[in-house]
Amino acid sequence: MGSQYQKITGSIINQLSAIVGQENIITDEAAMEDYSRDEMPLLKPYSPQAVVKPADNREIAEVMKLANREKVPVTPRGGGTGLSGGCIPIYGGIVLSLERMNRILEIDEENFVAVTEAGVTLTDLYSHLEEHGLYYPVYPGELAAFIGGTIATNAGGMNAVKYGVTKQNVLGLEVVLPNGDIIKTGGKFVKCATGYDLTQLITGSEGTLAIITQAILKLTTRPPKREVLFAPFTSLQDAIDAVPEILRLPMVPIGLEFMDKGIIDIIEKYLERDMPYHQYEAFLMVTMEGEDEDKILDYFAKVEEICKRHGAVEAMVPGSEHAKRRLFEAREKFYHALHKFAPMEIMDVVVPRSEIAKFLRRVKEISDGYQMTVVPYGHAGDGNVHIHPICVNMDLKEWLNRLPQLMRDVYVTGVSLGGTISGEHGIGFDKKEFLRLGIDDRLLGVMKAIKRTFDPNNILNPGKIFDLDS
Repeated sequence: MGSQYQKITGSIINQLSAIVGQENIITDEAAMEDYSRDEMPLLKPYSPQAVVKPADNREIAEVMKLANREKVPVTPRGGGTGLSGGCIPIYGGIVLSLERMNRILEIDEENFVAVTEAGVTLTDLYSHLEEHGLYYPVYPGELAAFIGGTIATNAGGMNAVKYGVTKQNVLGLEVVLPNGDIIKTGGKFVKCATGYDLTQLITGSEGTLAIITQAILKLTTRPPKREVLFAPFTSLQDAIDAVPEILRLPMVPIGLEFMDKGIIDIIEKYLERDMPYHQYEAFLMVTMEGEDEDKILDYFAKVEEICKRHGAVEAMVPGSEHAKRRLFEAREKFYHALHKFAPMEIMDVVVPRSEIAKFLRRVKEISDGYQMTVVPYGHAGDGNVHIHPICVNMDLKEWLNRLPQLMRDVYVTGVSLGGTISGEHGIGFDKKEFLRLGIDDRLLGVMKAIKRTFDPNNILNPGKIFDLDS
């Protein structure tokens, strides 16, 4: 497939320099190394021929016109924090880095929206909004992520039970199409019944349809009180069984996480400190926000009662901000701790919440069958289960040999229970060989038709999600 693309010539570099300035182009191989990978485990680097750093939508439009005319592939890149190889240039060409487009353009307090460029980090956005007493509730856990990247992947995270994922919090976009046209979708309004909803189509399209340059984000006010309950169980099955009853309570938590002893042991080594109740087999972590601390504690009393009825040994509500912060920090570092611990892969299967327990039982049977260690944890409140096969007590070559079939079996199991193969990380390059397990050929055909309509020359992030010629 790569043979359809043209190599970048000296003439093309000169034209790119005229658009963005020579100082905003990188062609040195060593300097481009950071742009050849993301956070996907087990990924070999793919080097671009040039990294281009535009300053605004006009420059992006001119770059895309040139690339479309010359048939040069373009890979949009945000913070490089993705986990599926979505921003790696597998066909070389241009990496289009949004790092210079990092301005927060407007905080509209009357309409509760923020307008940002795509290169704004979550850290900068959260900090800026705090000064205005406002809150963007999407919290995928990786604060170095760019807004554009979180929209391209429809990022989820630990606040999704109450606030939803990115698509529920994006009101409008400015994007550049593969032919260089600039269009705007949506606006500072919640309802829209005016034509197709292209905002939602582009959100989650992983940079294959358009380059996001600006976003209109829905804001709220952050309740002043935030508390967490941590409950240990003697079995993961018991912990998961408590979840549906917790979710039937009148108050909705912002997060409801599950984890087992395997990840607790690993995070203790990574952070070099003990976790509460670390001797037990499984845990639930319930986070609640509200205006009234007494109401939150009343809610937690009901949660504790449910947990104990399902076999919880205890239920702890930390008494200090420091203790709360330590719990949240531990949860946020799970992926980094696993990455350091051993060679591993990541799956983020999503199933109906009622099927989590059955899914995890089957995953355990699958991993035992392959004699491979799997560490599960995830978002019990929305059915998103992170499955990490890790290489311990096995030769790496043999582990790599068994890994694809184990992953296939896990995906097939998730789909058979009414789920699909990715809840929040996206398909990217890493999971595209498994895409047909989650969607049928007719739906895939519709997706390919949409891609061809937006990008007839297939120059924008080619090779991600699916291959057009397969």
